[in-house]
Amino acid sequence: MTQAKKKNEWLEWAKAIVIAILIALFLRTFIFATSIVEGESMDPTLEDGERVIFNKIVYLLDEPDRGDIVIIKRPFKNYVKRVIALPGETIEINGSELYINGEKYQQTFLNEEAEERTGNFGPIQVPEDSYFVMGDNRAISKDSRNGLGFIKEDEIIGKSEFVIFPFDELSKTR
Repeated sequence: MTQAKKKNEWLEWAKAIVIAILIALFLRTFIFATSIVEGESMDPTLEDGERVIFNKIVYLLDEPDRGDIVIIKRPFKNYVKRVIALPGETIEINGSELYINGEKYQQTFLNEEAEERTGNFGPIQVPEDSYFVMGDNRAISKDSRNGLGFIKEDEIIGKSEFVIFPFDELSKTR
């Protein structure tokens, strides 16, 4: 193999590596990213230490919907929570029952123990530019009821799509 051919081959490899890195950076910056679930506030849906992939572009094209598991960006920490009430809706919690605009809402994502430990809250109306979020482990969750407050749309940086770690729990988030 000639010296010129070797040099050309190295240049082709270098170009391929640079292109792969640029594509990965683009995807990581604008399309998908990962986040680690910290704490037990989303039990049993998501567990402490799980790593999730979240979709960053979905809310540029659409708005968060009730039931979405979202990543919320705050100055010193990201939070993983579930959207419960949408802008302009009124929310009230009586014991284990959730009411949205006066109608009982079935929380299919909760187990009975979490429902029983929800407590009372509201009624309160969600501002037009905000969302009301809660963790699935209601008894210990820091959420819109007790510390996070209403979540502005620009604080929601993505929708959780998949659990990717630990590998034996690889699944779509629900």
